[in-house]
Amino acid sequence: MDLDLAQVRAFVAAARRLHFGQAAAQLHLTQQALSKRIARLEETLGVRLFERAGGGVELTAAGRRFLDPAAQALRAGDAAVAAAREERPRRLRMSVWGHMFAPLRTIRAVLADASDVDLEVSPHPGFAAARDGLRDGRIDVALGRVHALDEPWPTGLTSRLVRLEPVKAVMAADSPLASHSTLRPAGLHGGRLWFPASAHQVTFLSRFAEQFGVPGDFGGVNLGLDAFFDHLRDHPGAFSLLPADVDIPPHTGLRELPVADPVPLYAWHLVWRTDVGHPHLPRLLDAFARRARDDGWLSYDPARHWLPETDHDALGPAGSGPRAEK
Repeated sequence: MDLDLAQVRAFVAAARRLHFGQAAAQLHLTQQALSKRIARLEETLGVRLFERAGGGVELTAAGRRFLDPAAQALRAGDAAVAAAREERPRRLRMSVWGHMFAPLRTIRAVLADASDVDLEVSPHPGFAAARDGLRDGRIDVALGRVHALDEPWPTGLTSRLVRLEPVKAVMAADSPLASHSTLRPAGLHGGRLWFPASAHQVTFLSRFAEQFGVPGDFGGVNLGLDAFFDHLRDHPGAFSLLPADVDIPPHTGLRELPVADPVPLYAWHLVWRTDVGHPHLPRLLDAFARRARDDGWLSYDPARHWLPETDHDALGPAGSGPRAEK
């Protein structure tokens, strides 16, 4: 049986989006043309790949079985064309989110030992937007904190915990908290944990506030680090949490203090499409693993560290290390 890769490409696009109109737009086809390609593919295979339900579509059992091998066939076809034309692989398209926590620091550290990994990095406003970009094929891999979803983990995406980073408290120099040398989470209830985003967008911070009885002040407009620092300086009753390696510029009127007993850890994840056959992806994953091993990025001791309960499913028993990716 000979497969028409144009038909297979139409199927994979529709299977990723579960929306024929959006898949057609992605492939620069009319919806009628995309539907015809999928219908001819179903006729060739002798099975139905989609069920039409209400205003959308769902994969049949046959469609779910066909999806990963179909994506592999497309990768092989693209690789064959590139080899015949002696084309260099395009850049690996990477996205990051959580820019106030400076994800580019982590990428910079990884690339110091993997300068041959050719990346094109772009920002996304959050995990949901990055997830949609991965599903659509606009990006190949993403870095940020993965929060719990109100739906099953997306088909075709894989997640790996790559860094657990201690955080510090940042507050105005004249804040009552600034007189300490170290802060304990249980002793922070005298301040307000502030961040310019809604609580559901910053679940690490909102879970911290809930766990340790700290008043939370979430909301407003995120205007970047300069505005963030200005707000803290002008509101001595507020403090916030940032990764320990984020630089606080001098002369900002701020104080930064370690948080201990326990030390809160911010979890960074890589997420990528399982159908990405890009030659730089394995090298990027290996570079993250080397940096984690050399710098202890995945060190976790439940007696000394704190993670939100929603992050524990990324750890092995009793914090023995990251679980296999999902």
